[in-house]
Amino acid sequence: MRICLIASSRFPIREPFHGGLEAHTATLARRLRTRGHDVSVFAAPGSDPSFTTAYLDVEEFVPSAVARQDVGAQPERWMSEHHAYLRLMLDLAESGRSQFDVVHNNSLHHLPVAMARALDVPVLTSLHTPPTPWLESAIAIDGGASRFSAVSRATAEAWRPTVDEVVVRNGIDTDRWRPGPGGGPLAWSGRIVPEKAPHLAIDAARELGRDLVLAGPAPDPAYFAAEVAPRLGADAVWAGHLRGRDLIALVGSASVAVVSPVWDEPFGLVAAEAMACGTPVAAFDRGGLREIVVEGAGALARPDDVGSLAQAIDAAARLDRHAVRAHAEAELGIDAMVDGYERLYGSSALAIAS
Repeated sequence: MRICLIASSRFPIREPFHGGLEAHTATLARRLRTRGHDVSVFAAPGSDPSFTTAYLDVEEFVPSAVARQDVGAQPERWMSEHHAYLRLMLDLAESGRSQFDVVHNNSLHHLPVAMARALDVPVLTSLHTPPTPWLESAIAIDGGASRFSAVSRATAEAWRPTVDEVVVRNGIDTDRWRPGPGGGPLAWSGRIVPEKAPHLAIDAARELGRDLVLAGPAPDPAYFAAEVAPRLGADAVWAGHLRGRDLIALVGSASVAVVSPVWDEPFGLVAAEAMACGTPVAAFDRGGLREIVVEGAGALARPDDVGSLAQAIDAAARLDRHAVRAHAEAELGIDAMVDGYERLYGSSALAIAS
């Protein structure tokens, strides 16, 4: 099939990935290509061309000096993103049918949903977050033109009053995320932002007297300075934003991977990646994490409770790494995810929705 995969216009699809959504998009595009599909990705400039057949241009909008003087003007980044998606959707409305068999919206932006009924090609939108007002409003005006999928049962349930969707759980490449030796410090990976709450992971590790290594980008300097930096020390270090090979080595060498969100995690990609390395997971019981951090592969803690998270770390550390890896291979692999999307791409219901 000829697939248009819409990703973020802000963050390039390249290593080190900005977050789980970018990593997921790269993995999906690569596997779709290996199955013989022609994949074009709408993504930010600087994306790695090896993940796809072609990239769709993102032309940045730069307002004039006079327009910037308008006191009611939106931030430039907002306008740039708006115009990037608007241009794409107008192009697809004009000539999408001649180029693509399906449009898979893997972004968090509202315009691909709001303008879906202008396209003469089926549109599938994957829901990667709990409901947001801009996506809810877009769904309200899309006229039933889009088909929706959700990355977990928890995410599907959160969206249930607004849309009906099929659950296509995220998957990871278990050939890439290989088993590691374990036995090392605890590991925490992901974006260092308030909703991921790595400072609580540091507190739990310190309560146990265990070393912790953090890895990931720090896009919120104020949060990092207020909550993370003061907690760093000999027993809690930040390794920076690691590329894939280095991140896999870190997670695979960890005794336990700690996942500490203070929001309802839609899926929990970092937990799945850790388990593919054979590393058991200790996580707050938030959102979709309870669907993948099952008995024998990890331990769940009461949400936002540092003491409970410390107990979960202690319990997870006693689990068998071979069993953890087996769970990831059986339940969290990429092929099941791609099978699900292929069924949606080719379904008559999706064609009717167009």
